[in-house]
Amino acid sequence: MAIPDLMPHPVAAKYAVLVDVGYLYAAAGEVLLGAKERKEYRVAADELIQSLQKHAEERISGELLRIYWYDAARDRVPTVDQRVIAQLPWVKVRLGNLNARGQQKGVDAQIRSDLEALARHHAVTDTILLAGDEDMVPAVEAAQAYGVRIHLWGVEPPYGTNQAERLVWESDTVEVITADFLRPFFSRAPQPVAVTPPAAPSPAQVFAGRTPVKPQAKPGQVAKLGPSRPRVEDVGEHVAQKWILTRGRDNIRDLLPGPILPTVIDTELLIEAEKELGHSLRPYPEARVWLRDGFWARVYREFDLGVGVSSK
Repeated sequence: MAIPDLMPHPVAAKYAVLVDVGYLYAAAGEVLLGAKERKEYRVAADELIQSLQKHAEERISGELLRIYWYDAARDRVPTVDQRVIAQLPWVKVRLGNLNARGQQKGVDAQIRSDLEALARHHAVTDTILLAGDEDMVPAVEAAQAYGVRIHLWGVEPPYGTNQAERLVWESDTVEVITADFLRPFFSRAPQPVAVTPPAAPSPAQVFAGRTPVKPQAKPGQVAKLGPSRPRVEDVGEHVAQKWILTRGRDNIRDLLPGPILPTVIDTELLIEAEKELGHSLRPYPEARVWLRDGFWARVYREFDLGVGVSSK
């Protein structure tokens, strides 16, 4: 007669990573660059998130549910960086509001709500919390009451501590993310330098030596003419103006110094332009260059940068 196995089988861990971006960026900016405001530095957020995910995999043997990325934006309109982050796999961007004084509102409440909900619904067995505010303590205690282990991560402080003492006490494990770990992902924001644009060439100079090439149509077909450059550049400027008004100057400033656009933003520019034009630009690679030229021309004027545009 077989003896039943009465030993409990280990339950595979399932975990989430909750990141208070305001705390992470402020603490890292201070220890790495002595910076007090986010506009003083740039963050390779996608690479940072991938490294944090790998670091978590090395600490907890189990399945990652997802990474929750808690940040803030003016009127909750996502910035360029936030739009890029939202495209990453296994990442959930949650936005609070950023008021006129640069203070985050509603972010801590979102973290507490998610932490408690994940525990209450038994969605996770472990949670990594990268935060420092004592306001997190009640949610930590509530999650622990549901059997969830809380692993608190903090950023290495330049001196003293940058996390609430009680939050450290209540967590099951505590780990410090070192400055060396974070250093590759933070850099000082470039200071735009005004450049005197080259003198505009005359029409005779532009067209000198050029032989007009007529589009060749196949037999029985009508040649398909693309959109004009002035029209496409005008649309690029119009989209830039629209984004400055709706997304704010600070968000558009994140694109500087240019002229390369993140893939997500470049795609949005193309879609907006096609709506304005009423037809597709996909068959015309040169038109996409003109579109970007118009976009950057408007952005550079907005920030008083005398930078010429492409003439491709």
